[in-house]
Amino acid sequence: MNSRFSALALAAPLLAAGLTATGEARAQSLNDRFWIEGAALWADVNSEGEFRLPNAPRDGVAIDFESDLGLNDKETLGSINAGFRAFDRVIIGADYYRLDRSSSASLGRDIQFEDVTFPIAASVESGFSSDIYRLTIGYALIRNDTLEIGSSIGLHATDFDIFVSGEARVGQNQNAQTVRQRDFLAPLPTVGLFGAWSPTPRLTINGRVDYMSLSLGDYDGGVTNVQAGVSYALTDHFDLGVMYRFVDYDLTIEKDAWTGDLTYDFQGPAVFIRASF
Repeated sequence: MNSRFSALALAAPLLAAGLTATGEARAQSLNDRFWIEGAALWADVNSEGEFRLPNAPRDGVAIDFESDLGLNDKETLGSINAGFRAFDRVIIGADYYRLDRSSSASLGRDIQFEDVTFPIAASVESGFSSDIYRLTIGYALIRNDTLEIGSSIGLHATDFDIFVSGEARVGQNQNAQTVRQRDFLAPLPTVGLFGAWSPTPRLTINGRVDYMSLSLGDYDGGVTNVQAGVSYALTDHFDLGVMYRFVDYDLTIEKDAWTGDLTYDFQGPAVFIRASF
């Protein structure tokens, strides 16, 4: 049994145990003032990029970081979420999660990174990491004892670090050990919708969608964040839950020194534990 199903199998008896937990019933997450949540996500990852020097023509042949460079297309990543109900209808939330991959591979075709060509059969080292920070401010348009639906504005900022290293040629020069690396911060504002429903006092079903597509400074494109989950209050201060998350980027970057196109998405199930006060 792989790690994904092992974790879900572990979560099932814990949720079952929670169903027998005693304590005064309440609609847990709809009444929390402060909370912090830790999650483990089993993600399927897809990433492609094309990087060019300024004014260089686009050749349309992107680097597939999984197929071309051997980066794992399945990863486990942790995340931290915290929130604060500033007023009865105003909610401030923050997320952090990181996906970090590296690999060694023998290339099955030539790949181009700006002015450098890494030739077929070359041995290369590569890496792709993303640190994701998300801040939202939401307002509950509908709020009662069992239901909350609202809208939000936020900032979805991602710090990317991408590199390829190996024997390569620049122009007509002979092959030589070469490194090409790009790191950049992509801060994108978002608008969103969120909701939570407690069909029983200890069970909560929730979801959210955050989205934006626009041209802003050096960036053109968009980001989508979708998640849905269910949690059960084991006690008055601890919830255990499962969720599914999907994050997608489609970016064009136009810096003074270089230009690039990046498509990047990951999605998968997660288990989480939440402490509230």
